[in-house]
Amino acid sequence: MSQEQFVLPGDVIVTGNYRPEQNVILEGDRLMSTAIGFSEIKDDLVTVTPLTGLYTPKTDDLVIGKIVSHNALSWEVNINSYYPGILTASDIFGKDYSPSRDDLSLKLNTGDIILARIANVNSRDPLITITGENLGKVDSGELVKISPTKVPRLTEKNGSMIQTIEGSTNATITVGQNGLVLLKCDNSAGLKKAIASVKMIGMMQYEVNIEDKIQNILDENN
Repeated sequence: MSQEQFVLPGDVIVTGNYRPEQNVILEGDRLMSTAIGFSEIKDDLVTVTPLTGLYTPKTDDLVIGKIVSHNALSWEVNINSYYPGILTASDIFGKDYSPSRDDLSLKLNTGDIILARIANVNSRDPLITITGENLGKVDSGELVKISPTKVPRLTEKNGSMIQTIEGSTNATITVGQNGLVLLKCDNSAGLKKAIASVKMIGMMQYEVNIEDKIQNILDENN
């Protein structure tokens, strides 16, 4: 017997005598999803196949997001996930924040890009923070979007791939775990190569000869 349903992190898929497998945890007799995707029950095994295009928030993850709206208490931020991230006013103004005194739009507006961390994922809408070193509003740079599942290709091996690209282009690269990559470079040719390299990594289905392909991009016209 096989049953499929769309699930979000924290959703209870089934209760009873079942065994958790991929992207599923067991709490008591409840089997819960840890990812956004489709659950499947075969015999006594429960799995979740994640959606490749969306990001599943995890506490402390570095993310790059876009402000989409705000109310008196918080900003709503697109973090390339099923639900938006929530940045509270108190995260910026402090505990003494007053809706009648403090104007959120003076700090962040719709369309602004921010570098943030996931602070809490215990609710449906994950809380994010820009309190921390190198976090906050992004004033310059180019954004490239890749699938969150491809992010490890950039960051694995102690970031050697990023170091290779940065070393050849003089670019600085900041990778969000949500699949958004921020690139900055004073040299237009170097920026173009860095962007092409990141896009190549995002498009490749397999890792065979990926280093060689990236090196070919970096060596062009050198």
